[in-house]
Amino acid sequence: MGSGRQRLWPVHVILAIGAAAMVAPFLWQLITSLQTTGETTSVPPHFLPSWQWSNYSQVFHDTKFAQQFLNSVLQTAVRVLAQVLFCSMAAYAFARLRFPGRNALFLLMLAVLMVPSQVYLLPQYQLVQNMGLLNTLAGVVLPGLFSAFGTFMLRQFFMSLPNEVEEAARLDGAGTFRIFWSVMLPLAKPGLISMGVLTVLWSWNDLLWPLVVVNDDSKMPLTVGLSMLQGEHLTEYPLLMAGSLLASLPMILLFLAAQRRITEGIALTGTK
Repeated sequence: MGSGRQRLWPVHVILAIGAAAMVAPFLWQLITSLQTTGETTSVPPHFLPSWQWSNYSQVFHDTKFAQQFLNSVLQTAVRVLAQVLFCSMAAYAFARLRFPGRNALFLLMLAVLMVPSQVYLLPQYQLVQNMGLLNTLAGVVLPGLFSAFGTFMLRQFFMSLPNEVEEAARLDGAGTFRIFWSVMLPLAKPGLISMGVLTVLWSWNDLLWPLVVVNDDSKMPLTVGLSMLQGEHLTEYPLLMAGSLLASLPMILLFLAAQRRITEGIALTGTK
């Protein structure tokens, strides 16, 4: 028993160091958000804040935080719902249906994952501009309604499901769409939750595309709105950290609530 504990203590030390390295940025963010601007730029740095709680209320005063928070929620909700629907349909087709060119189309779709998103930023902008959707929520959301990564992830999940379930439903007279909607989709719930959470994180933190498409403060998501706190000559770091911390709270709460489902979905996705 004692020898087993002796073998495990190096593992605990490594895990403790890793946990401290992960928590340290959030702790420093909290400390900075409660300091004055002079304290954040002082040398040597101040490790104890002066407890400037007014920085949090100042964020709402200097930015349209509430409206931008709502914009981020709407943007994220639309993208998640669209990707869950469209990616699951495409993934089921690639995993279960047999049609000419299936593998070639799937490889072509996977090739999109190898291309940096900055490469097709200009073509996307021109398309949105020609559609008259610049500076609108629809223009921000449109390119994120489908995801090659989400399709790949759910395809792997659908391939791991037993064929007998689908065959039994087909023997009962169910059609292809009925099997997908009523049988396979409920079984893929862990994978859908995992993909949904990953999509939430990606959409909530998306900065480049909204920064290019939107120039109206009232239509910006939080990422773009908070970036406006960075000035050319002076940055109000306490306000920036306070706003960033407030923007991070929904994602932290989401992860704490769904971490078990996320782990289960990702584990089951890679079983086949």
